[in-house]
Amino acid sequence: MSAPAEKLAQPAPRPDEDQIVALDGATWADYQRLLAIRGESSVPRLTYLEGRLEIMTPSRSHEKTASRVGHLVEAYCLHVGIEFEALGSWTLEKEEAERGAEPDECYLFGEAALLDEPEAPQLAIEVEWSRRAIRKLDVYRKLAVPEVWIWHRRGGRISVHVLSDDAYVEVERSQILPGLDLEQLASFLDRPTASAAIRDYRAALSTAP
Repeated sequence: MSAPAEKLAQPAPRPDEDQIVALDGATWADYQRLLAIRGESSVPRLTYLEGRLEIMTPSRSHEKTASRVGHLVEAYCLHVGIEFEALGSWTLEKEEAERGAEPDECYLFGEAALLDEPEAPQLAIEVEWSRRAIRKLDVYRKLAVPEVWIWHRRGGRISVHVLSDDAYVEVERSQILPGLDLEQLASFLDRPTASAAIRDYRAALSTAP
C-alpha cells in the first residue's frame, strides 16, 4: 500500500465514536491480505472501493444500534410470518468491480431466496455513526444489493435506498418488506435495553389495527 494512513477523526476518537482509518493506493491483493489476517472476526470492518481501503472498528453505540435495528426487523418478520436468515456482517466482494464491503447487518427473506444461496443479501443495513472514508452505497451498487437501509445518527431516522438502473433511489418505504413501518420501528430504538425494545415493539405490532 503506497500511501500513508489517513486518520479521519482528529483528535483520537471518543469511546462512543467509531475508529476509522483510510488507505489510498491499496490493491485488491492488499484488501484480500487484510481479510485473511483478520480471519473470522467481525471487526475491524473492511471496505474497498477502487484503490481506497477503509478500516473501521465500530463503537459500542454503533454496534448496539445496528443490532437493535436487526432485532426489530426479526421481530416484525416473526409477527407477520416472513421466513428470514440473518447474515450479520457477511463479507461481500467482487474483484472485477474492485469493491468489497461488510454491512452492519444483512438479511435474506422468503423460502425461495434462502434456497437459492445468492451472492448478495436482499437487504443491507448500515448505521451512519461517524464520518466515513467511503460512501457505502457506491460499493453496494456494483455488488448488486437490491435494498440498503441507513440509520442516521442525526435525526434517528432510517432512509431506504432501492437499486434501480445501476443507481440507488431513496424511497419512502421498503420494497423488500413493504408492510413494515420504519418510522414506528425506529421509535423503539431508544429503549434502555434490547429486550425492552423488542418487547415494546412486539406489543405495538400486536395492538395495531
